[in-house]
Formats: sequence, structure tokens, C-alpha cells
Amino acid sequence: MPAPRSLEALADRLAALPASCGPVRLVGVDGHAGSGKTTLARQLSELLGGAPVLHLDDLACHEALFDWTERLAEQVLGPLERGAPARYVVYDWVARAHSTEAVLPPAPVILVEGVGAGRAALRPYLACLLWADMAAEAAWQRGRRRDGPGQHGFWERWIPAERAHFAADPSRPFADFLVRETGKGRPGYEIRERAEEAPDAALNMTLRITPGS
Repeated sequence: MPAPRSLEALADRLAALPASCGPVRLVGVDGHAGSGKTTLARQLSELLGGAPVLHLDDLACHEALFDWTERLAEQVLGPLERGAPARYVVYDWVARAHSTEAVLPPAPVILVEGVGAGRAALRPYLACLLWADMAAEAAWQRGRRRDGPGQHGFWERWIPAERAHFAADPSRPFADFLVRETGKGRPGYEIRERAEEAPDAALNMTLRITPGS
């Protein structure tokens, strides 16, 4: 089946997927920091009639940039598998403290957006994995420009941490679709199947394993 030719077609494809976490179709939106994941997830949410978006930045914190897997499993994945609302405490990056509680309903489609959304521990629960396809250095440069000089120290710590994460637990090889900004529109996107770049067709499909296997 060819890759969708537009975000509208991609949204239709996502809505038609089998449920992957209880009654929910979880869709991962991964990519390097600064690659446009939040914007992509927001536009897909709109096309999906207001599908909820879980931002992984809300689960991470300064002391544990990538050590949020257990919180995700206990507070989000477990309840959604049971068809119940998920409740999790949001981290405030300015106050450096966990603040308000957020509620995530078991909607037909939920977008999970953030660096590491396609990590191995999460892939068994995903109906589809999207990769915001921007080179790391270009994404980091854009992220630094967006955040300004006040976040220089954070980025100095973040970049080595992200490099180490993807070296140990890559997401891109398991993406179903690579979504690249074209610079046209708000922005426009080019969508490709991962198999178009990988000789191993098995890499085109999100890895599916039974939890605990």
C-alpha cells in the first residue's frame, strides 16, 4: 500500500488502523528535538477531530530526561489498556517540579509526541510510528534558535543525552512513515514509507511483541 500523499490521507489511514492499546490507536510521533514533532502532532490532532496529544515532555524531567518508561506504563498505558482514562502528573520545566494532574481519555486515536516515542518499550503498544524526518544537527539548531540563549545550558546537556538514547534505542529504523517538512504551506509535508530507504522490508513495520516476551 503506497504512503499517504497528504496529512489528510495520513489521518484517514491512522483512524482506520486496528486498536493497539485497549480500545485506543496509539500513534507515536518521534524525531530529534527541534524537528517539528509538536507541530506535526497538532495538525494531525486537528485532522482527527481533536485527538488527544500526550507530550512526553510532560512525563520527563530535568533529572530524568529519558527515564520515564515506568511512569508511562503505570499511569498511561495500563489504564488505557483497560479502557479507562489515564491520569498523570505534568512536569513544569520552569518551576522544575511536578505540578498539575492531566487526564487522557481512551479516545479512538491518541498521539504520543516526543523524543523517544518510538522506543522499544513503547512500540508494542503503537498502532503506527511516525518519524519527523529532519537531520539531528539541523533540528538541534532550530531548537536552540527557538528556545533562545537562556536555554543554552539545557541544550548542552540535552544533545549528548539524546545522542546516547538513540544510539542505544533507535526509533527511526522502526518507523512506519517518515514525515519531512517541505517548507511549503504551514508547513507542507512529504510522507514516505520507511521501506523506501531500507532493503530489509521488516524494518517498515512497527515492531510488535507481547509484553514480557
